[in-house]
Amino acid sequence: MEPVTPRQSEILDRARRAGRVDVDGLAADFDVTPQTIRKDLNELCERGMLQRVHGGAVLPSGIANYAYDARRQLAAEEKRRIGLRAASLIPDNASIMLNIGTTTEQVARALRQHDGIMAITNNINVANILRAAPAVEVIIAGGQVRASDGGIVGEAAADFIRQFKVDYALIGASAIDPDGTIFDYDFREVRVAREIITHARQTILVADNMKFERSAPVRIAHMSQIDIFVTDKAPPEPVMEICREHGVRVEIAGDGDPDAGGAEPEDGRGGHRK
Repeated sequence: MEPVTPRQSEILDRARRAGRVDVDGLAADFDVTPQTIRKDLNELCERGMLQRVHGGAVLPSGIANYAYDARRQLAAEEKRRIGLRAASLIPDNASIMLNIGTTTEQVARALRQHDGIMAITNNINVANILRAAPAVEVIIAGGQVRASDGGIVGEAAADFIRQFKVDYALIGASAIDPDGTIFDYDFREVRVAREIITHARQTILVADNMKFERSAPVRIAHMSQIDIFVTDKAPPEPVMEICREHGVRVEIAGDGDPDAGGAEPEDGRGGHRK
């Protein structure tokens, strides 16, 4: 499946904020014909990202989050760069945990050339990405498998995570509020994500800038609980101020990022604060 275009990504952002988009308004704003906008909307509806209504489109009825395969196409290049930058912060011979998410999948792809990695995950997709890597040991949590995305969620998965204490947690999120609160959609996944944060010496949050424009109902954590935040653009100033106040290192993954390496994070703070 081809990634969505920048215009389609902006249309999705507007639909997420307003609940509905109109053909005529979009055509005027983007300075294109209504026929071009209708084509965009039809393609987005075919992917399950929007639902057509007379004169425009709305978010799919009864769906709080985009379909997982569709989310892979949103900000795909940004997520790839974030994955490379985050993986470059993980040294060889480290133990890590990765939760569910399209961005953590990109981190996993970038980690396949690392040596001596122990990777613990509740994400079937991450496990499949890493299992063929020659120098990565993969441990997968047990529990209920969520059909929509292959995530392993619930109390059994949380209990499994409690057995470990790892060097790094790599956490994705669905939304970040200006007050620094980090959110997801499924309370069962959030329980596992909280355990992953608690049982890691350092936590790396990986999230693209679209997460600042979205909302989700279930609180994972607060930015003050994060050690390193890897994103594709500078966060909004209120979030940057929180990061400065709490000593959170912000890494911007730019166009010129090299492939993932093995540099040790040098945050000078002596590990994780939980």
